[in-house]
Amino acid sequence: MNRLKTVILLAALGGLLVILGGYFGGKNGATIALVIALVMNVGSYWFSDRIVLAMYHAQEVTESEASDLFGLIRDLTRNAGLPMPKVYIIPDDSPNAFATGRNPEHAAVAVTQGILRLLNRDELAGVIGHELGHVKNRDILIQTIAATIGTAITYLAQFGFFFGGRSDDDRGGGSLAGSLLMMILAPLAAGVIQMAISRSREYIADETGAQICGHPLWLASALGKLQRGAEAIPMNAEQATAHMFIVSPFFGGGLSNLFSTHPPIENRIERLEKMAGY
Repeated sequence: MNRLKTVILLAALGGLLVILGGYFGGKNGATIALVIALVMNVGSYWFSDRIVLAMYHAQEVTESEASDLFGLIRDLTRNAGLPMPKVYIIPDDSPNAFATGRNPEHAAVAVTQGILRLLNRDELAGVIGHELGHVKNRDILIQTIAATIGTAITYLAQFGFFFGGRSDDDRGGGSLAGSLLMMILAPLAAGVIQMAISRSREYIADETGAQICGHPLWLASALGKLQRGAEAIPMNAEQATAHMFIVSPFFGGGLSNLFSTHPPIENRIERLEKMAGY
């Protein structure tokens, strides 16, 4: 269901782009904005591993430097049928982890010092399985596609704001108020859809990770600890990279859940418990 949801949400983003392009830019409007957004995002996709690892001062480690962690990741990558990724440790006390890389052959798994202190080996296996799930499911590519379309929608809205878009006659008598509403609501809707895609991918990575490590309850236990640990020791993270971590570095409730990159931890744990037969 979450895979189907991702497809539907990506189609909704594409449809929104086409509608907005026709409204503001004529038949070429969406194409121009999409090309600009593609140029903006392709570099991020190609060099995403270097960018985010440098951002969090992650240090690559060898097997001799972190034999337990390295051995655990090697065993799990074999279970997943993946190449061995590069292994990094982030010098941060907040417990968290992420995977990056444009494809399985160029993947990296990074964990914080805090997560290594907080979790036992089984729980850490659940976390690593989740991150390898992102690699196996090529979530960096999917998120980049969503970001590219979302960026194009934002550009179209800005073009309409600064240049007025097509004339009212071209739009069949569309009102100024309608144009302003489109300029405001279209990027907002794109943001909501992007966050929904991110949440659906987290559920899929949980499922894949549980299959890789073989024990859904290992990941369920880890998520409960990580939520409490990340709230107790907040991470100095960037909003643009929040979706990459296994638990969100930011916390909120109510309306803010619409723009959250992660599903509620309680929902994720409940799904994993159901996988385990509870």
